[in-house]
Amino acid sequence: MTRTAISPRLAIRIFFGTNTYLVRAMTPSNPSSATIWPIGWTVHHVAETGSTNDDLVAAASAGALDRTVIVADFQTAGKGRLDRTWDATRGSNLLVSLLFRYESEDPSRFARIVALAARDACESLSKTPVQVKWPNDLIVGGRKLGGLLAVASPRERFVVVGIGVNVGWAPPDAVSLASASQTGAPRIASGERMPAPLILPPTLTPQVLLVAMLERVDTRRQCDDAQLRTEHKSVLATLGARVRIDLRAGESLFGDAIDLDDASRLIVQDDEGVRHVIDVGDVVHLRVQ
Repeated sequence: MTRTAISPRLAIRIFFGTNTYLVRAMTPSNPSSATIWPIGWTVHHVAETGSTNDDLVAAASAGALDRTVIVADFQTAGKGRLDRTWDATRGSNLLVSLLFRYESEDPSRFARIVALAARDACESLSKTPVQVKWPNDLIVGGRKLGGLLAVASPRERFVVVGIGVNVGWAPPDAVSLASASQTGAPRIASGERMPAPLILPPTLTPQVLLVAMLERVDTRRQCDDAQLRTEHKSVLATLGARVRIDLRAGESLFGDAIDLDDASRLIVQDDEGVRHVIDVGDVVHLRVQ
């Protein structure tokens, strides 16, 4: 039997178990769409799967190597933080999971590494300012660009970091790289209720973004925790913001986000001057009246 628990360290889902996973069937992608990936990365590109995170956790338990990647054109059961689903139209966005194996490293650092690498790659390719909303959401102009979910197995010493980035399509309340940078051409609506994705230029596709992100992951993996924390704080839109924290117990905390502690937990000061350390919660940036 496999048990799951939620870590207080940046909402990393932890699996306790041994090799009890089976890799679920994945629909292979078109081999003609081959991409040259950075050295050291093993990238499996599939047309469709349930969840790249689930697939890579299974592969990790079966012995997949460090820096194995599964990227999909479409997910039927994509997952986000706090048990939410992650939706995207087929082939328009980056839907990917990365496997990291570690010995003595803090497993929570890998989520920050991927978030910072993705932020930098998005900003570089789109020429659009990209920030991070605590803990690891990517935002442009206050609207969501991407989200991240990390899964850790302390017993088997691996972390799988899944990330979805809106490249050519976004829900109505979010933003895509193409729309934010005004590089995508409108596509004729298909009659569906979802917004139509944009036709992407060859310089801004999910594959191009993934290559840029993996290169930056390699660079940031060489950074120590203090360097990662400093960079995380420098791009964190949450710091200094008036926020509402929706907690799992159904309660909400209002206050000002003033700092991160050494574990990258959010410190919020309420209206009574009391400081709260937030491990896990849904952060809403509030407009100052």
